[in-house]
Amino acid sequence: MAHRLVADGETVIDVPGRARTELLNRIHRLLLELVPGGAKRFLSAMQARALAETVEPGDAAARVRLRLVNELIDDLEVVDRKTKAADKELKQLVLARGSTLMDLNGIGPCGAARILADTDNVHRFVSRDRFASWNGTAPLDASSGQQQRHRLSRAGNRKINHVLHTMAVVQLRHPTAGRGYYDSNVSSCRDVMPPRPCTGGYPMMGS
Repeated sequence: MAHRLVADGETVIDVPGRARTELLNRIHRLLLELVPGGAKRFLSAMQARALAETVEPGDAAARVRLRLVNELIDDLEVVDRKTKAADKELKQLVLARGSTLMDLNGIGPCGAARILADTDNVHRFVSRDRFASWNGTAPLDASSGQQQRHRLSRAGNRKINHVLHTMAVVQLRHPTAGRGYYDSNVSSCRDVMPPRPCTGGYPMMGS
């Protein structure tokens, strides 16, 4: 049952996220026309509401924009409540599977559910290298002559790749094992690739 629900990614995971992004983009565009200097790109519903309350519309057009902003913020609050409820349900389902993925910095209920749904059983991969190749985090050889180079792969499962990329970015922003790994590479190499290829197998093979 857990696998069937988390596998329905278009409904349980993807749709609320896309709806929220669309609402935020529309709110942001309207606030750019209402607030001197504009608004920051990523706003919570509470922040957007507080900003809208500072607006004093000077004409009919501004009043219409402000009304639209408030209506969109109402919609954003509804989406946030639905997302929170979905996260709670997904968290219970992930834990019911016996997974420890959410113990990793940067992996939440949605990310863990996505990995479980698409990967199914990680032990079907012979090695972590095969898993990295499957999810597109394994770097591709782009060497020429004596010059040894690698480039990022654009192949593989892009949804899993996105989850692992998000995890890597979150770990870089905090004092984590991932940050330590990255720093050690920076200190030992003058040319450092972004951390994405390093995420291929390490978080999964033991989870």
